Amino acid sequence: MSELSLDPTHWLPHRPPFLFLDSLLSIEPGVRASARWTLRGDEWFFPGHFPGRPTTPGVLLLESIAQCGAVAVLTDPRYVGRLPLFGGVEHARFRRQVVPGDTVEVACEMTQLSARGGKGFGSATVKGKVAVETKLFFILADAS
Repeated sequence: MSELSLDPTHWLPHRPPFLFLDSLLSIEPGVRASARWTLRGDEWFFPGHFPGRPTTPGVLLLESIAQCGAVAVLTDPRYVGRLPLFGGVEHARFRRQVVPGDTVEVACEMTQLSARGGKGFGSATVKGKVAVETKLFFILADAS
């Protein structure tokens, strides 16, 4: 197989301000992916979450994990032309805050894939410490 693009916009339909991956670190199509997201501090959500103590919203960390999982799915030739959509989150545990200046390492591994959807387990860490970990469920829709 030829080398896979490590640009998330090559694989994902997401664009700023709702793209929460700066670069992909590794991809194993249909199995797993890892990525990096650096919070600069000028992101749109920090002024309101929270004034004087900017903190990355937990739901956006979950979205970054889902986007990473979507890369693992969409790089698999079986799922070309499909769009993974959130079906659910289970056992999400938030362990530390993510603040401006942090670089988040995101990883997601597929635990089940079918023609209709799947499941995965993902995490987001900062400096090797878990910020959040969760199980994700998704359905596969047609992209058009």
